[in-house]
Amino acid sequence: MAKRIVECVPNISDGRNTEVINAVVKAASSVKGAAVLDVDPGAATNRTVITIAGEPDSVLQAAFNVIQSAGRLIDMRTQTGSHPRHGATDVCPFVPVSGVTMEECADLARRLGKKVGEELGIPVYLYEYAASKPEWVKLPNIREGEYEALPDKLGKEEWKPDFGPNEWNESTAKTGVCTIGARNFLIAYNVNLNTTDASMAKEIALNIRDTGRTKRTSQWKFARDDKGNKVKQEGRLKNCKAFGWFIEEYNTAQVTMNLTDISVTPLHTGFEVTKQEAEKLGLRVTGSEVVGLVPLSAMVNAGKYYLEMQNRALLNIGKQAKSVGAPERELVNIAIRSMGLSDVAEFDPDKKIVEYMIADRSVNLSGMTCRAFCDELSIDSPAPGGGSAAALMGAVGSALNSMVANLTVKNRKFKSSWEEMLELAPEAQDIKEFLVNAIDEDTRAFNVWMDTIKAKGDVQSAVRGAVEVPLGVLSKAPVIAEMALALVERGMQTSLSDAGVAAAAAVASATGAYYNVMINLPEIQDENYREKITEEADKLFEKTREVAGTVHSKIVAKLKNES
Repeated sequence: MAKRIVECVPNISDGRNTEVINAVVKAASSVKGAAVLDVDPGAATNRTVITIAGEPDSVLQAAFNVIQSAGRLIDMRTQTGSHPRHGATDVCPFVPVSGVTMEECADLARRLGKKVGEELGIPVYLYEYAASKPEWVKLPNIREGEYEALPDKLGKEEWKPDFGPNEWNESTAKTGVCTIGARNFLIAYNVNLNTTDASMAKEIALNIRDTGRTKRTSQWKFARDDKGNKVKQEGRLKNCKAFGWFIEEYNTAQVTMNLTDISVTPLHTGFEVTKQEAEKLGLRVTGSEVVGLVPLSAMVNAGKYYLEMQNRALLNIGKQAKSVGAPERELVNIAIRSMGLSDVAEFDPDKKIVEYMIADRSVNLSGMTCRAFCDELSIDSPAPGGGSAAALMGAVGSALNSMVANLTVKNRKFKSSWEEMLELAPEAQDIKEFLVNAIDEDTRAFNVWMDTIKAKGDVQSAVRGAVEVPLGVLSKAPVIAEMALALVERGMQTSLSDAGVAAAAAVASATGAYYNVMINLPEIQDENYREKITEEADKLFEKTREVAGTVHSKIVAKLKNES
């Protein structure tokens, strides 16, 4: 199962008092399952941006701690700064990172808003994807007039908060109001040019930003419609805010952009379109930089994009294509090299990618050597056990599938299979990554179960985790077997044995995962849940054995005919 990660970015209205900032950050850091990834204070703006990420409920509690602490320590009656603001915690957006939907983030915003309004007595407005009315989708509409306008706004029906008191009193005068919402991941991204001329960077920015520019009929004349109004020309990139500037520290001009929805305009698209516009002006792009953090998906997608670009180039000159079925870390490295992300400042994946920064290393079986893992498995502790071993066997099977597909793509005799193999290899890599993570997740789920029993906590929820991790492993087993069958039928035939081992590994993985599901199910009290999971597990197990049996029969027949 994909790890559920949400980010929250509370902005507090103090960027000068280090004691206040440290106290607020300490309050956020005290929650298990949530990590403070970045703290960015600004003296001129008198504002600090705090980035928190982790499990949804843990991040919600950490955000509440921020709002509570900031409300206690910051007095908005004396606060000044250049940044628009109307509360001690001015804004607090939730952002989906991995395994979490936007609607779930909106629900987190509503839950936090209710908790803040009821327990802290701070008025709360919901914005963006959590907004309760269309006019409150955009933050500036809610923050109209800023803090100074609150005495006139609070108390009026049209300005009634979503949660908390609709009145101006001593408490709200001190804390102001808080705006909580849900939005897409925003990537602050700069592309470097081989010039110091900021006007050139500004020209490019006008061409790519979503709001576009005023259209010209010549260098000196603007285009106008039949009413004499200036005509706007749409920019090339949706969900992109862009500007051009000169950075003295790097002695280079940059096109700086905020990508507000990377599902619409991915990171690599921002880079490539900027490069195209630079070339029109006789310039070259020398590299780029990510300011702050980036989700893993953006880097993996960029790595796949550049591998696919290489493929198209190779096919155009009659060469064999390369599969995009590369390991995750290799795809990240390809993205770094292709976009020159270390051109002006080092891009360290472990410090720049959200998922890598918050990785729970308390259990790190997947990082062990084969010998160390087997040694750990062999001692008298209950975990790691069969569940982690089952995940490992599945990962081995999927890795073999990717290997055979990659080898097939390099062999001209199987050109008719290349297109299929180019799709199969990256899918096999994705399954492999999922199962490698499950090696640790299975042991972690077992440990959580044991700890919950000791703490007399929500044992039923913990047991479900111990069931659902191996069920997730089991769900991948028939897919691994089906891939192996495709490779036996249409893959490189000198690798038949490798595909066969992949199918056998799928059966071993399915067997181990099935056993681990079934041994834990009796601990669950919900009979309907038990019946549903049993039916699902039976179908997945039988499907895996059926397909793997076909693989075995076909391989044996081919080997005997060839001998």
